[in-house]
Amino acid sequence: MSSPSPTVRSIGSNPTRIWGMTSTERLRRIAASKKLSFEQPGTESALLVAASHVFDHQWLNFMLERPGAALTVGGEPVIAHVVTAAQAAADTFPAGLDEIRAEDHRTFYNEALRKREDPMIERLAPANVRKIERESYFGAYKGVTDILTKYLWPEWALVLTRIAARIGMTPNQVTTIGFALCVLATFLFWHGHYWIGMAAGLVFMVFDTVDGKLARCTITSSNWGHILDHGTDLVHPPFWWWAWAHGLGTWGLAISNEIFALVMLGILGGYVVQRIIEGIFIRTFNGMHIHIWEKADSDFRLITARRNPNMIILFVATLFQRPDIGLIAVAWWTVISCAFHAVRLAQALYRRAKGEAIISWLTV
Repeated sequence: MSSPSPTVRSIGSNPTRIWGMTSTERLRRIAASKKLSFEQPGTESALLVAASHVFDHQWLNFMLERPGAALTVGGEPVIAHVVTAAQAAADTFPAGLDEIRAEDHRTFYNEALRKREDPMIERLAPANVRKIERESYFGAYKGVTDILTKYLWPEWALVLTRIAARIGMTPNQVTTIGFALCVLATFLFWHGHYWIGMAAGLVFMVFDTVDGKLARCTITSSNWGHILDHGTDLVHPPFWWWAWAHGLGTWGLAISNEIFALVMLGILGGYVVQRIIEGIFIRTFNGMHIHIWEKADSDFRLITARRNPNMIILFVATLFQRPDIGLIAVAWWTVISCAFHAVRLAQALYRRAKGEAIISWLTV
């Protein structure tokens, strides 16, 4: 019979807030997200955590596996995994624990965010709140994503995430506003109002980054938010491209029924097939995404035919007054991207059949 999970206890107090929370409230949310009890009395083991510091959740995972040890930063204990009732009830860090220096264990692999990272662990004081918020924000950023999300959105989204946290907005509220803008952009594309539609779409795309970062930074994820966010991401792109095609008539650039059928087949069919390929890869290779197999796959993810790279193509084409050519280019790029991923799946299956281990380059 396995021993019960330790409770999580905050040692000391700290009035300084990060993302609108004290370090103790932040710790409570982290514990809840890991289904660990918080401040439960009478337990025989506990994770004692200094309120003077804040850290990414990976450090709590790290210490869960190390009973009888204390994690230190600059020689000062920050997290201790104690294993007796007396130690668990103490208001200070007990002596005699094995010291583990955070400085010696800085690199972790975060599968959910598809990157190697140095998780944040810092002393929380008024003078460094903005620095810590910035560090935790970028720590919540995916390492493998599209070119706009990786290079253009981050600073904009950081400002909006800070504002949302300060005024008490929830991630679900941000997602709902973004969903409304997504629907508005679809309506505008349908009527050929491409510039206004792209403006609405731009705000939606940035909000699509903000809601996830706000959830991770404030530790307020929910099942409903996850479904609404990812469901919107998965479903809306085909509607955008269909609406864009319909709106071409407003510009006097309506395409023939034959070309329309081919374009939609390329875009919608390629989109579905590409998603199927990604799903097969995940199921076949123990949950690993195709985008993180080798560096070439991660690099291609920057520009693969997903919503954001496709919008770059449409933006440039509209800039030259040819949104019709832009849509045709998106169809071709979707087919090319789909073919690339199909080849990569075939290569992975072939290599595995030869006895080669298929692992992510990020874990090496």
